[in-house]
This record gives sequence, structure tokens and C-alpha cells, in this order.
Amino acid sequence: MSLGSLRHYFVTQSELLAFSMQLVSERVMRRMKELKLTGDPRQNIELIVAQLVPLDEERLAESEVWLAFMGRAVGDPSIRAFSLQVHDQLYNGFLSIVSGMVVQGLAAGDLDVELEAKRLHALVDGLVVHGVTRPERLTAAEINRVLLYHLDQMMGKRS
Repeated sequence: MSLGSLRHYFVTQSELLAFSMQLVSERVMRRMKELKLTGDPRQNIELIVAQLVPLDEERLAESEVWLAFMGRAVGDPSIRAFSLQVHDQLYNGFLSIVSGMVVQGLAAGDLDVELEAKRLHALVDGLVVHGVTRPERLTAAEINRVLLYHLDQMMGKRS
């Protein structure tokens, strides 16, 4: 698409980023709904969380959009509300994962559900940032390794 064509549909770069972020959110949600869950809660958690980090070209492109969008939202009130909505959706998803781990008896000891959801959220956000900005230092295999290690720790396993 030419720049002129884009300007016809999007008056500002923020509008384009918000539209792109909406598409990314829809794609990720669709992928999660279409996941073939295994019946093993641990594997299912891994599958779900893996949809949010840059493990392949598609998720890398989505992560790049997310990073550009969130960076822009910091100083642009016109998309700030949408960025907070995206953030809350992610946090609620992580809260649901951690709560589910506790209910299913997968979590270690007296896990603080809210704190662990925040920690998992921060970890995933950080993996996205590093995976996008330094892919030579944090490869898809390393991202996956960090996630698995963190899940092991949450479950009280020693890796």
C-alpha cells in the first residue's frame, strides 16, 4: 500500500498504530481460541503463553506492532485508553492462568496469585521487548527456555 493510500484511511500515525494493535489483538485471540489443548494443564499454559512472545516471524511482527503501539501510547492521550485496555486484558489473562494453576494444584506452596500474575506479565513483556530489540541475544529458543524455567519455578520444580 502506498503512503498516500494509508493517509486516506488513517489521518495520524496513532490511528494506524491503534488499528494495527486491534488487528494484532484479534489475531492472538483467534489463535488462542483455535489452540488444540492437550488435556495436560502445564502444556496448555505453555501453549497459551507462547502465543504472546516472538517465537516465529508472525509473532515477531505482532510483537513489533505491540512495542510500537505501547511506546506511542505513553505520550499520546488519543490511544492511551486503548493501551490500558490491552494491558488489562493481558493482566487478566495472566491472573486467570495463575489462578488456574492454584485451583488445579499445580502451583508451589502458598503462591501469591496477584503478585505471580504481575510477575508473569512483566516477564512476558520483557521477553517481547528483548526478543524484538535484541533477537541475536535472546533467540526464540531462549525465550521459550526462560518461560519454561519460570513456570517450573511457579510450580515448585527445580530446573
